[in-house]
Amino acid sequence: MKLYIKNMVCSRCIMVVKSELDKLGLQTTAVELGEVELKKEISDSEKEILLQNLQLLGFDLIDDKKSKTIEKIKNLIVDLVHHKNNDLKINLSDYLAENLNQDYNSLSNLFSEIENTTIEKYFISQKIEKVKELLVYDEHSLSEIADMLNYSNVAHLSNQFKKITGLTPTSFKQSKDKNRIKIENL
Repeated sequence: MKLYIKNMVCSRCIMVVKSELDKLGLQTTAVELGEVELKKEISDSEKEILLQNLQLLGFDLIDDKKSKTIEKIKNLIVDLVHHKNNDLKINLSDYLAENLNQDYNSLSNLFSEIENTTIEKYFISQKIEKVKELLVYDEHSLSEIADMLNYSNVAHLSNQFKKITGLTPTSFKQSKDKNRIKIENL
């Protein structure tokens, strides 16, 4: 049985969900971003208990097809930006269409309809949060960060960063308030 879980966006989320499933005695064959494959079907009462426990942890079960598709798009983008920097050179529309086996225009229209923003804007907001994270860690130069996140140059990164945050990357780095947004809230 496959379950789809909202707000499951990182490896720690996978560990938390897996731990919760284990506590409930629900055996899994796979736990990935946004998806859990259970070894067997669960009853409605087990599903309700799981839902309540997941909601206490900031997660939610997704049942309708549109919401599942939206969550898959978000998880693919989060995974791409935050875990697969080297793959950022690929075309986003091709990446999503290939991984979801759907036409990109359909995905884009659905995403815009449900989320009131475009896939591209969501992708950019994820990249900007990654830039913030890397600036806070102070391990890479702005040039290295631009290269890691596949910006054509530092100026492009800086312009996009300022457009989204209202600050230049340098101003953000120097500010005391490192206003970062949780990935699941983007």
